[in-house]
Amino acid sequence: MKKRIVMALGGNALGSGLAGQMKAVQSTAQTIAALVAEGHQLVITHGNGPQVGMIHQAFEAAATTYAHSPVLPMSVCVALSQGYIGYDLQNALREALLDAGITKNVVSLITQVRVEAQDPAFNHPDKPIGSFLPDEEAAKLRKTGVLLMEDAGRGWRRVVASPKPQEIIESQSVKTLLEAGQIVITVGGGGIPVIATDNRLHGANAVVDKDWASAVLAKEIDADMLIILTAVEKVAINYNQPDERWLDTLSPQQARRYIAEHQFAPGSMLPKVEAAVSFAESKPGRQALITLLSKAGEGIAGRTGTLIQQ
Repeated sequence: MKKRIVMALGGNALGSGLAGQMKAVQSTAQTIAALVAEGHQLVITHGNGPQVGMIHQAFEAAATTYAHSPVLPMSVCVALSQGYIGYDLQNALREALLDAGITKNVVSLITQVRVEAQDPAFNHPDKPIGSFLPDEEAAKLRKTGVLLMEDAGRGWRRVVASPKPQEIIESQSVKTLLEAGQIVITVGGGGIPVIATDNRLHGANAVVDKDWASAVLAKEIDADMLIILTAVEKVAINYNQPDERWLDTLSPQQARRYIAEHQFAPGSMLPKVEAAVSFAESKPGRQALITLLSKAGEGIAGRTGTLIQQ
């Protein structure tokens, strides 16, 4: 059965650094092209954690030189990351489609996501961005007032606020392009966070979780399936413990029980499961799938991954 799918690419689908990204998107594009060949309507979303941190740090460093470049607000850094990730991804996907004998337009859409100014996340920044930092460098940055947190035992990273997405401003444009037979790359990095004041949108100093934003988009364009791609084939409970168990299916009720038991790591699997549940229970028949990029096709066919549905 052909589906309208929102596919949220994880960091492993994009690589890190310019050279790594260009290499990673080539293999990513092959997988996406195979799904297009099966007749599915696809909207591609993606993260930007390493990239947006790199952009922000570059402009911070430039501000200390004779050039006196401005330090860009986070909303502008997200916009820049959308542009250059989308550029690489849409060209790689165009090439993969043509190699497969498929002629389809691929477009990257600069996307804004409305957040609430009163969101409590602004008082508790906890979203890691940028590269991992060793203890010594992290200590120096903390002395300058930079907010950092230890990220899953891999090192220190900068943190910014991550308010919940309320609305995808350009969702109707996404739907129109999709219905015209085009493949849309959108909600890059979770989208540019904006706050609405009357008719004006202005950028917020934050980043939006791309899985939550993808779930909101999937609802607004009436998708059949949300696929959240990550570094494991399935969701597990008792992860990395002797009684570890990989899950084929999850109901929203089961997921909430496991969340209450703290089975899923914050900043890692937890937001993916929460976002998947939010979409799956938003309308009868909607499904969310969490799996590896390389297993996406098998997951859609019901042969692997963790399927979340009512």
